[in-house]
Amino acid sequence: MSHTVADAVTVTRRNLIKIKRVPDLLVFTTLSPIMFVLLFAYIFAGAIGEQNTGVDYKEFLIAGIFAQTVVFGSTFTGFSLAEDLQKGFIDRFRTLPMSPSAMLIGRTMSDVVNNVISLVVMGLTGLLVGWRIRSNPLDALAGALVLLVFAYAISWIMAYVGLIVRTPEVVNNASFIVIFPLTFIANTFVNPETLPTVLKNFAYWNPVSSVTQAARELFGNTNPNFPPPDVWSLQHPVLYSLLWSVAVMAVFVPLSVRQYQRTTSR
Repeated sequence: MSHTVADAVTVTRRNLIKIKRVPDLLVFTTLSPIMFVLLFAYIFAGAIGEQNTGVDYKEFLIAGIFAQTVVFGSTFTGFSLAEDLQKGFIDRFRTLPMSPSAMLIGRTMSDVVNNVISLVVMGLTGLLVGWRIRSNPLDALAGALVLLVFAYAISWIMAYVGLIVRTPEVVNNASFIVIFPLTFIANTFVNPETLPTVLKNFAYWNPVSSVTQAARELFGNTNPNFPPPDVWSLQHPVLYSLLWSVAVMAVFVPLSVRQYQRTTSR
């Protein structure tokens, strides 16, 4: 166990050094969410507004941007693994006496660091456009942890995809096709009550909605006179988000490790 942890720390350090040497990776990862904040805060706020959300739209928006950012940030896991496979780095790791799971743990943990940086950047951007945390520091920290735990679970799905596809471009396209509608057919940017019936029901049970709702509640960006829909997933968003996270990791951690072993044994 200690051997696996040490190997995972080494891989994590290697991935973080890569970001230091190629800062463009982090810059362009954070530019997109900043653009979304500015576009939605200043272009769509008048159309959506407080009458549909119960709070100032900028405060409603930021939790959704957080959720979208960390979910999209988790796709970097699959992209990076596919790139390492394509460039032969995985073959080099095969020659080392390291745990099979260390490579995957190190890759996913380094992406948690990426997401932390992204959340800090998004938080500062949100403060500039008028977002405020209305809760206490512990609740705010809990909100950030819910976002990071969910993103960590999604990164294991992306790890599995990256090991199967093995081409960075295809990983990007495949993840975009799935994640883009998943983050928009939710309560990230609009009140799901305004959606057509089929999309509304999907949004109610979409885990991205529960993660967003959990963040809003823990950041204090909700209005008690404007409660969430009477749906279990949104009435208990923290629990529902954590259940999804545990379920995803229970399935995809062993799948990813097994696929990594198959890939490196060829």
